[in-house]
Amino acid sequence: MYATERRELIEQALLADARVAVADLAERLGVTTETVRRDLAVLEEAGVLRRVHGGAVPADRGSLAETDLRERVGRHGVAKRRIAQRALDALPSGFTGSVLIDAGTTTAALADLLPARFGGARVEVVTHSVAIAAALSASEGVALSAIGGRVRGVTGAAVGARTVEAISSLRPEIAFVGVNGLSAAFGASTPDPDEADVKGAIVRAARRVVVLADASKFGEESLQRFARLDQLDVLVTDRAPDAALAAALEDAGTEVWVA
Repeated sequence: MYATERRELIEQALLADARVAVADLAERLGVTTETVRRDLAVLEEAGVLRRVHGGAVPADRGSLAETDLRERVGRHGVAKRRIAQRALDALPSGFTGSVLIDAGTTTAALADLLPARFGGARVEVVTHSVAIAAALSASEGVALSAIGGRVRGVTGAAVGARTVEAISSLRPEIAFVGVNGLSAAFGASTPDPDEADVKGAIVRAARRVVVLADASKFGEESLQRFARLDQLDVLVTDRAPDAALAAALEDAGTEVWVA
């Protein structure tokens, strides 16, 4: 196989999976890991990707990279719905307590499924997401509280000191939280410091923290960490984490649910 063909296949794999590993590429392409690393170096020089430990990610996946909410809605849609459906198992039959839902597209998928989960029962829902609040505002069986603040257009989430203060005064039974990155060494992270402050407040406030993250978030480290792994009770995802992350989650006492 010619070098140009290999590099085209690497680009296709990166587009499909949002992350590639050197060892996996070497096996798939039938070449040595050294050859793959040289290919990745060429592609990085061309601005196609960014090399990280053990592989590469798209060039726009830096620690400050953040995709607009409208663009993220269409990504990994099937996986997000599966994750959302599985995450609802964190709410036992007959649950009548309070739920705090973080902003995000996977948590929004959960919010869409929430009313049908409880039928005629009533559940208290708190959110700082404009989109989730709007979606649940007319839902029967949902007592909705929307937390205000400065709304970030990128995520549609209320942020700022007032938002953090309001969340800090709450003690919900369960919080469903989204992430931009989840790694063994760094924990749960997000690019924006204001978003990180809000997510951190949610983690500290809730009695139980359930993280919803598709596998494209594994190994990613955004600029701002908002939680250590041992602060997360459950990770709900669409694919089992790699060995390093799985071991770190087990050591932290975090359950992993694969949808």
